[in-house]
Amino acid sequence: METNFEIIEKEKIQSLSFPNGEVLISDEDIKQRFVDLNRALSLGNLEHSKIKIYFEDNESKKVVETTVWALTDQRVILKQGFTIPINRIYLSA
Repeated sequence: METNFEIIEKEKIQSLSFPNGEVLISDEDIKQRFVDLNRALSLGNLEHSKIKIYFEDNESKKVVETTVWALTDQRVILKQGFTIPINRIYLSA
């Protein structure tokens, strides 16, 4: 999957602009994203493991390797307080 995604450092996320639209089409994919993000949260908090988050801003598809520290209804919170809107995330691995 990574072939279409530009690698980005988490520090650059704060300068990105995110549209409001959902990137996933099916309800099944949206449910699976929720499961994957909760798993990433557990890995981040318990084992301090980094995961890859594949997402899209208003310009292109990107991937970041980082630790998930928290989840809200609408955002993933990364180390140092950087956030990505959940509706812009394709998957986390």
